[in-house]
Amino acid sequence: QVQLVESGGGLVQAGGSLRLSCASSVSFFGIDVMGWYRQAPGKERELVALIRSGHFINYADSVKGRFTISRDNAKNTVYLQMNGLKPEDTAAYYCAAKLRGVPVTTDDVDYWGRGTLVTVSS
Repeated sequence: QVQLVESGGGLVQAGGSLRLSCASSVSFFGIDVMGWYRQAPGKERELVALIRSGHFINYADSVKGRFTISRDNAKNTVYLQMNGLKPEDTAAYYCAAKLRGVPVTTDDVDYWGRGTLVTVSS
């Protein structure tokens, strides 16, 4: 069973930066794709970014140019560097893992972290 633990959320001013971390209890050898999703109040959970062992990276249009996902296989940790934060980025951010293949929807995700809250003040 894969356990994912997020950290790094908090309160920042608009234009500021945060780096989220997600530590996996399982070696990335057994995980094909890691990703970040977010869910704002009253909204559906949405994809933020994906990264796989084959080095494919995908970003939601809303975060392109501002967020960067990276993966440290030695530490079994995935990161989300968030720059130029906007109030609309406020959400609970969830780490996700899919053991094989690329998740097409949130339902395709195999494991979820418990989430870390990011609040951006204007």
